[in-house]
Amino acid sequence: MTAPNPRRQREARNLLDRIFEDAANVWVIHYSCESFYDRPEGRSPRITSIAARKLDSGQTVSFSIHQVAERRGVPFAEIAAQYDELEKRMLDEFFAHIGSHRGMKYLHWNMRDINYGFAAIEHRYRVLGGDPFVVDDQHKHDLARMFINIYGVGYIGHPRLEKLLEKNSIQPRDFLTGPQEAEAFEQGNYVGLHQSTLRKIDVLANIAGRAHDRSLKVNTTWWEMHGGRIRTVAEWAMEHKVLTFIASVASVVGLVFAIAAF
Repeated sequence: MTAPNPRRQREARNLLDRIFEDAANVWVIHYSCESFYDRPEGRSPRITSIAARKLDSGQTVSFSIHQVAERRGVPFAEIAAQYDELEKRMLDEFFAHIGSHRGMKYLHWNMRDINYGFAAIEHRYRVLGGDPFVVDDQHKHDLARMFINIYGVGYIGHPRLEKLLEKNSIQPRDFLTGPQEAEAFEQGNYVGLHQSTLRKIDVLANIAGRAHDRSLKVNTTWWEMHGGRIRTVAEWAMEHKVLTFIASVASVVGLVFAIAAF
């Protein structure tokens, strides 16, 4: 297992601490979409639901195809036939929401490119004729990368999110894996996709909180976490007041004996 880089680890720890210090201005975000694999024609995957959860209060807002359809009086069986229009309405609401919460920070899991991420949602909205509000990159924080920097690249098996749930005894009720989400989309199970999205933002907030308070269980050992270096052991000792006090007393006693001997 590769030990984490000390500098990147310290920076990631500090970033996570700052995120929780400013929890009132942080949203945990996740979304579900059509599978983005096996798309030789290059069409962007359709989005089915997006959810955002306030990190401090847990208050959640969500946007989903089936809810838009219900409000517009579209029968469930006709969603597929009117998908683009309903998706456009859903993304109208989503971008109106984030546009009215400017300056907020977003904690996410691997939402970092045109394949899957903020850029993918923005692209899909443009395809449908919308003009997206673009969140500044400095306000997007990828928890998945943060964990690699904190715990090392081999901190858990793949798929990492599912393995973290298992390792930390978090019950994955309503949680769909990637392949299960793709199958749910093909079957028109939009309610199941929405429930999975809601569950995932809860899970992300949960594991982020455990990482913040240093209680998240991973496969990385204490020695690996601290680089396996004697220097790190010394740094750890100096961070603990009791050991620091003992070291100080020992230094004073040593100095007294030295003066007496002189």
